[in-house]
Amino acid sequence: MSDPTSKTAPTTSSRISRRIGAIAPSATLAVDFKAKELKAAGEPVIGFGAGEPDFPTPDYIVEAAAQALKNPANFRYSAGSGLPELRQAIADVTARDSGWSVDPSQVIVTNGGKQAVYQAFQTVVDDGDEVLLPSPYWTTYPEAIRLAGGVPVEVFAGPERGYKVNPEMLEEHVTERTKVLLLCSPSNPTGSVFTAEEIKALGAWAAAKGLMVITDEIYQHLVYDGLEFTSIAGACPELAENVIVLNGVAKTYAMTGWRVGWMIGPKDVIKAAGNLQSHLSSNVNNIAQRAALAALTGPMDQVGKMKEAFDRRRRKIVDGLNAIEGVEVPTPQGAFYAYADVRNLLGKEFGGVTPQTSAELAELVLNQAKVAVVPGEAFGPSGYFRLSYALGDDDLAEGIERLQKFLGSAK
Repeated sequence: MSDPTSKTAPTTSSRISRRIGAIAPSATLAVDFKAKELKAAGEPVIGFGAGEPDFPTPDYIVEAAAQALKNPANFRYSAGSGLPELRQAIADVTARDSGWSVDPSQVIVTNGGKQAVYQAFQTVVDDGDEVLLPSPYWTTYPEAIRLAGGVPVEVFAGPERGYKVNPEMLEEHVTERTKVLLLCSPSNPTGSVFTAEEIKALGAWAAAKGLMVITDEIYQHLVYDGLEFTSIAGACPELAENVIVLNGVAKTYAMTGWRVGWMIGPKDVIKAAGNLQSHLSSNVNNIAQRAALAALTGPMDQVGKMKEAFDRRRRKIVDGLNAIEGVEVPTPQGAFYAYADVRNLLGKEFGGVTPQTSAELAELVLNQAKVAVVPGEAFGPSGYFRLSYALGDDDLAEGIERLQKFLGSAK
């Protein structure tokens, strides 16, 4: 006779919560991991997957970290929302670069930009709240929205629109449950940049609808062709109590591994996010915070040199991809990504294989051409490739040549 007090051991599927079990893994990191795995096995893979500058972190930033290691105070807990001097520096550069004057109490320092994204949605989104999500989007956004109990509402803008939504497109998707508009300019994955006029139109529309705006500005220093970055927080004062800015040092200063980002917003929002972070992770590594402080208060000349290299690579990858029959790439005006329209290649034969989706075509490209790209399914509809040009010039040239040879063989 069985013991009525005994419990049945949970199955593998039931012991993982539905919330976590529903999360899709990061497609960009998966592609990067696969490429590195193949490289380690001796395969000559060229990776266009990861959005990571190939430059070393500038010396003066590394030196600041080295000096911080000599101060035992940095080995202790510090303020959960960030070192006071770093929060002040973030407020200062936000006023300088985004035109939005904030108090340091409106800033919270996070473990990279991803934590800022996560905390922003956790703080302002309730179960069933809808978030307008311009598509193509960074792969983490919809997962972070769902983790907060929200509903991502995709609004797709294709290459004919430069991958940019407008108020009329957003209006078609608004319901009584819409609470937040997400914005990312310069964009990951497309490299599109909203003009000042476009930003102001979006801000005025969001304000009229009473929506909150979460804006990811981590690529703000990487704009090209004489275009100027415009922050919706600075350009639209009517949103002051309804805007959250996400940013960090990763892309501008080649500091992806240092894991320092931040979230700026109304004081009540930041206070609530601070309560969450006090239980989630406490303070960011103090050495990394000291390095970030040096980055924000130091010279920008090395940043300018990196931007010049990205600009050169940008033009090379766009020309190289547009030379392939069936591939169309609008010229990105920011970040370090090219978003290629490969829909005309789907259904064509490559060495006896006929891919029907960009995911299938990307797998062929990796296995046969030894080039890693991220398929459009990671960012929205199928039919596209994201290629990061934040890699060395030699690899960039070789990768483009391989793509031209392989994709050009379509029958």
